[in-house]
Amino acid sequence: MARSSRSWDESDVRIRPNKKGSRPRTKDRPAHADAITGRVVTVDRGRYTTVVAENTADERVVIAARARELRRTAVVAGDMVSLVGDVSGKADTLARLVRIEERATVLRRSADDTDPVERVVVANAEQLVIVVAAADPEPRTGFIDRALVAAYDAGIDPLLCVTKTDLKEPAGLLANYDHLDLKIITSGTVAETPAAGGPERPADAGAESADAGAEPAAPQLDAAAVERLRTELAGKVSVLLGQSGVGKSRMVNALTGADRATGGVNAVTGRGRHTSSSALALQLERAPAGSWIIDTPGIRSFGLAHVDPDRILQAFPDLEPGTAECNRGCRHTGDAVDCGLDSWVAAGKAGQAGEARLTSLRRLLGTGFTTTAKELGEY
Repeated sequence: MARSSRSWDESDVRIRPNKKGSRPRTKDRPAHADAITGRVVTVDRGRYTTVVAENTADERVVIAARARELRRTAVVAGDMVSLVGDVSGKADTLARLVRIEERATVLRRSADDTDPVERVVVANAEQLVIVVAAADPEPRTGFIDRALVAAYDAGIDPLLCVTKTDLKEPAGLLANYDHLDLKIITSGTVAETPAAGGPERPADAGAESADAGAEPAAPQLDAAAVERLRTELAGKVSVLLGQSGVGKSRMVNALTGADRATGGVNAVTGRGRHTSSSALALQLERAPAGSWIIDTPGIRSFGLAHVDPDRILQAFPDLEPGTAECNRGCRHTGDAVDCGLDSWVAAGKAGQAGEARLTSLRRLLGTGFTTTAKELGEY
């Protein structure tokens, strides 16, 4: 039996779908010419809160998700980004973050001095406010020195803010930085008032009235110190960096009118309790446009594995001139032969704190010395 004849055409061709997708592969990306610019103010579980149209009548908050091509790129508070999609800022809308604009500065740290992985803390900051307490918790010069190194390495101006000066005179701490061109602001607690809604305690009240349900009094910051700090922060993007319990959030609340949670210090360990889990940028009250504070979570380690040793030395301008007398190739560590820093400090050219400063420098340079938090003064 003869087979029936049939004519074939293109419609009879069956093409299997491409397992990797039907679109042609290309490295070209959309230009997103219609994108608008926003400032990232905080990051939370893959959602980026941004402020667009700053200082205009149309200023609004837009929530965005990162585009697929940026999945391996860190986006942090302070970043200026390009947004497309629904940028209305209305409830339950989500824009798409498609580009990170060029960063003016990047503040980085590593988990410790041996970890090669850099972690971006904030972007585009112009000023680093290093916050320490005069007591409770005790200040650590090792942490201050590390923060100064990170600031100088990033090209950010440092400022030292010492809180709780009513508990302890900070003169001994500040003596370590007499030879540095470093702005310093000190602040104490000048009064106590009942917490909002709490009953006012009479001056002659006894223990019974103290236990009668009154909420603990809220410490008040030195208003004059707050205003001095406000002047230094005006017109700049500043990041606050410090250990838990030193009063960063309380200072931020006083400067911005925010209501960041505040915490105390553990009576057993002497360490502060974490009250912030992510960096948050807030606009400064009673200040010109562009005045932002980025409050960061309290940290207990600040590694400098990403910083070149020569740049670490530049963060010690009171010691650096002494290297002129060093032998070529001197590493300036404790076991270095005829290191010029020893004679420089011995001659008093680095001031009364010279020996302590040299010890701190060598800890940072050597880390053959140590990398543990205990040996570095819980930096």
